Amino acid sequence: MAIAAATLMYTGGSGDDDRAAPPPDTATATAAADPSVTAAPPSGAPSALPSLLARPVVRPEQAFPETNVRLSDGARYKRVDLTTTTECAQGMSPELAALVDQGEGCLRLTAALFTDAERRSQVSVTVASFVRAEDAGTVFAMASTDPVTYQTVSLDPPPEAGLPTVPPGSAGVFRRLMTVRSVVFANGQWGDGSETGEAALTRQTEGLLRYVNDHVVAYEQDGV
Repeated sequence: MAIAAATLMYTGGSGDDDRAAPPPDTATATAAADPSVTAAPPSGAPSALPSLLARPVVRPEQAFPETNVRLSDGARYKRVDLTTTTECAQGMSPELAALVDQGEGCLRLTAALFTDAERRSQVSVTVASFVRAEDAGTVFAMASTDPVTYQTVSLDPPPEAGLPTVPPGSAGVFRRLMTVRSVVFANGQWGDGSETGEAALTRQTEGLLRYVNDHVVAYEQDGV
């Protein structure tokens, strides 16, 4: 599982105004300083929550069923990498991993890397599934409050993809959504590290986030 952390210059929730992230040396905290945060399931959680949580977590092929993706706006993307692990900390920042450890744990973390038709963008979408809906709520709340610190990491493109590795510290867009028991993260960057074209990158990142989120919701609520 090839992963690379990146400084995220454009942050916020889906649809939020972008804002500048603090410099890397001020955007991190030690695990000992991680606040103890608890969160209840979302107000719209299904009444059958206990039985839904008893179902196995979403599998990689359910969250990411297609190699070639076409979204409702006509945009086309190719999935160039897919990885999954039960060792969720491997795909999380140290601060996020420490926060997860405060609850009952993460069951599976699955991530995919997408690029657009021009092969310019690199968007990592990660699904982190938890034992409890409350823990998913806690992670979502903290990631929404401080998306630079509490983040999943970006996938490096595999050699066979023929894509460049994004330069360290490059600008990016970071978004997230919550389902019944999972948090879906999306981190978009330009492969050449460009800091321009923020609107286009945001559109791609949010589009792929919603695409994956829809599949996770369909499984977690309907079993399909």
